[in-house]
Amino acid sequence: MSDPVWTYTFLCVSAFFAGAMNSIAGGGTLLTFPALTGVVSPAIANATSTVALLPGSFAGALGYRDELAPSRRFVLRMLAPSLLGGLLGAWLVGRDTETFKTLVPWLILTAAVLFVVQAPLARWLKAHRPDHVPGPLTQAGLIGFQFLIAVYGGYFGAGIGILMLTTLGFMGVGDIHRMNAVKTFLAAMINGASVIVFVRDNLVNWEYAAAMAGAAVLGGYLGARVARRLPAAHVRYAVIAIGFGLSAYYFIREYA
Repeated sequence: MSDPVWTYTFLCVSAFFAGAMNSIAGGGTLLTFPALTGVVSPAIANATSTVALLPGSFAGALGYRDELAPSRRFVLRMLAPSLLGGLLGAWLVGRDTETFKTLVPWLILTAAVLFVVQAPLARWLKAHRPDHVPGPLTQAGLIGFQFLIAVYGGYFGAGIGILMLTTLGFMGVGDIHRMNAVKTFLAAMINGASVIVFVRDNLVNWEYAAAMAGAAVLGGYLGARVARRLPAAHVRYAVIAIGFGLSAYYFIREYA
């Protein structure tokens, strides 16, 4: 490895906490993407971050296997829009990397805002979760919304967990733990689809991705295992502060 050891250490630490955050509440990309932009271009940082966090997403889904089992049929229904949207979003990144670079401050700001509203949204969904199965038209609309979430996820990724929790709440999937399980699995599917395109477009720095992937797996699995017992409020506040701080930094760098 030609880079200093501290560079890989910094990237791996960010990947570990990102994997844990994705399992607990989402928002892990807010940690790995900025870390990577210090050493590679934004488009490559986005793709490399997605590849590095993908094993952690699968590990998180494995950690939620008990909660995921009862929602098997629902997951299968949402699989196609998740995969197709992820492919399309990643394809858009490869078509114009300069546009992606310009949009970075807005994408990070969007992700930070979504992270802020996640907790009150989760409380609202818990209180208003439907006790009946939505009708066919409602289900079709929510599946379409999942496709749009997946397009955004393939393009950038941060915040898709919060958006999916909204859909899952209206679908009456179950309690917050089952919703979190389904969200984690579908996020892994979206990221998996986008990785196919990123690899084809040669946007991945494999040295960094390989070093970060192991840390993300460990963080993702441990995060899922402790999510039901860990008070995540202080971690959430830290990620929110990081998100808005990074958004301000990228706005200044891009437009000042």
